Amino acid sequence: MKVIRWTIITIAIVFMLLLGIATPAAFIGLAVFLIGLYLNNQYRKYKINFKRSGWIMAAGFVLSIFLATADSDATETVNEPEKKQIVTDQSEAGKAEEEKLAEEKAKEEKAKKQAEEQARLEAEQVEKQKQEEAEKQKQEQDQNQAAESLGLELVTVGRVVDGDTIETSDGRKVRLIGVNTPESTTRVEEYGKEASQFTTSELSGKKIWMQKDVSDTDRYGRLLRIVWVDIPTDDMDENEIREKMFNAHLVLNGYAEPSTYNPDVKYSEYFREFGREAREANKGLWALGDEGTTKGDLDSAAASSSSSSSGNASGSGSNDSSGTASSTGSSTESYQNCTELRKVYPSGVPSTHPAYDSKHDRDKDNYACER
Repeated sequence: MKVIRWTIITIAIVFMLLLGIATPAAFIGLAVFLIGLYLNNQYRKYKINFKRSGWIMAAGFVLSIFLATADSDATETVNEPEKKQIVTDQSEAGKAEEEKLAEEKAKEEKAKKQAEEQARLEAEQVEKQKQEEAEKQKQEQDQNQAAESLGLELVTVGRVVDGDTIETSDGRKVRLIGVNTPESTTRVEEYGKEASQFTTSELSGKKIWMQKDVSDTDRYGRLLRIVWVDIPTDDMDENEIREKMFNAHLVLNGYAEPSTYNPDVKYSEYFREFGREAREANKGLWALGDEGTTKGDLDSAAASSSSSSSGNASGSGSNDSSGTASSTGSSTESYQNCTELRKVYPSGVPSTHPAYDSKHDRDKDNYACER
């Protein structure tokens, strides 16, 4: 019986110790239990003190269980808000994490869409460049074909000599056909500087197309050419001549007078029309007088020379085999061209000579058909 008794007591003490470890308040019940055990031992050993110590031990055991249970409930009650807060915090943290993940996903999708859009735009740009390049090549081919059909040569203007004379970038001098601007080099005529400045501003350093009429060069070795600033569709269309031919621009804007020399007469009628138009509007050199400031087809001297030539030819009743009109009984001699004139006057004639005609004085130096 004694062994059983101490076994039960030991189990009770161990149990209460465990309760105390889990819930410190249970140690109070353990202390009461130990006091009751002490009193019980005293009572058994000496038959003194409190003889109902067993009740104290039982009360201590029950108290320990009660306090452990009560403290656990209180702890749970106290920790409930904390648990709720923890749950709430965990929920908010989870929500924040989800929002973060959703935001990152949205950013990734946005970046992906942007990359796709960028790739699409780049592909479109590449395709557009290819189309533009193809169109450019086609235009160049069409231009080359048009230029070839019209006998146009593409060159770059190196410098401007004066209003009607330029030099290409490869050193060739070019005299513009059918026009005559006032001199601005070896001698200066009124409005010559303005004409030279206009040609410089319009052509210097630019690409142009040169077109030959009949003659290739003049007696100075200069190329005789029509200058186009753009390739015409029809080189005899007046609108295109007005818009794209630089020779015409000089006449239309009053920087040059029309000046015709055989056999390069393809555009002479247009130039005369443009010259009369500019003169009526008092443009450029025409504002300085009806005769302009240099020699040309619209000068009264040229017109009288032409009519005098016609009168002499009819009055004589015959033309010689060279095409030269007889000048019997007249102070004026008329020749169809320099070839015919040189048959009579091999070295040409000065402006004071009866055979002088301004249309044979191509360089306007007051000496016709000189060699």
